Amino acid sequence: MAIVLTVTNQKGGVGKTTTATAIAAGLARRGARVLGIDLDPQGNLGFCLGLEGNGPTVLDALQGKIRVQTAIRRLPLVDVLASDITLSSSGLDKLPPGERESTLRKTLEPVMDYYDYVVIDTPPALNILTVNAYVVSDDLIIPMNTDILSLVGLSQLRETIDSVRMQLNPDLRVLGILLNRFTKRTRLAKDVLDMADTIAKQIGTKVFDTKIRNSIAVAEAPAHGEDVFTFDRHSTGARDYESLIDEIAKDIKLEEVLADGKV
Repeated sequence: MAIVLTVTNQKGGVGKTTTATAIAAGLARRGARVLGIDLDPQGNLGFCLGLEGNGPTVLDALQGKIRVQTAIRRLPLVDVLASDITLSSSGLDKLPPGERESTLRKTLEPVMDYYDYVVIDTPPALNILTVNAYVVSDDLIIPMNTDILSLVGLSQLRETIDSVRMQLNPDLRVLGILLNRFTKRTRLAKDVLDMADTIAKQIGTKVFDTKIRNSIAVAEAPAHGEDVFTFDRHSTGARDYESLIDEIAKDIKLEEVLADGKV
C-alpha cells in the first residue's frame, strides 16, 4: 500500500509545487515507484516533471469518465495524474456528504498497491480538493516562505487538519513545516523560525532541520521541464532538497520499503 504525502498550504507562492516536484523526483531517484498527483487547477506539477502535451487528467478519473490507470501519464522517472483549469469546476461539492470528501481515495484504490509513494500537490485554498487530499493522505508537509505573512492563516489550516482527523482520517499526520527562501543571517528569518516552531508545536509537528535557501536552479528548472536534481544536481537548491529527502526518508521508512523488495 502506497504512503501518501501531501504538500499543502492555502497561501500561494510558498513553493508547494517546487517542493512536491523535488520530493517526488527525489524519492524516485532512490528507487521508489512514485505517482505525482496535481490537484491544483494551474496544472504546474506535470509541467515541472517534464510532462508535455494534452491528455487525460485527474478530473477525468475523479468523475469516473475513465479508469485511473488510463488517466495516469507515464514518465521515465515519476508517473503523473495531471490537471488543468477544468479542475476548478470539479463538481465534487455537489456530491453527498462523505462521498464528496472521499472521492480521491476511492479513485486511487486500484493503483495504491502498485506505487510505493504518492505525492500530491494541492491548490492554494482550503477547498474540497484539499480536503480530498487530506482524507487519502498519511502525511502532510507544509511549506512556507520566510516572511511574517506566510504565518497568517496557519491557524485556519490547523482547524481543517483537526476537522479531517476527527471525522475522516484519524491517522493524518503533519510531517513538518518547511521553510523556503531561507536566509539564515537575517533577523527576520530568526523571528519567523521562532514563530514557526511555536506553530509546529501547536499542531503536533516540527520545523524541518533542512531549510531551502534561495537558488537560481530551483527557479530555472521548471522552464526546462526538469526537476532540480536533473537540472543542476550541484546547485544549492538540489543540495537542500536532497537533505530534505534524507529527513523525510527517515520518517516515511523509505529504507524499509526498498528492503521489502517493493521496487
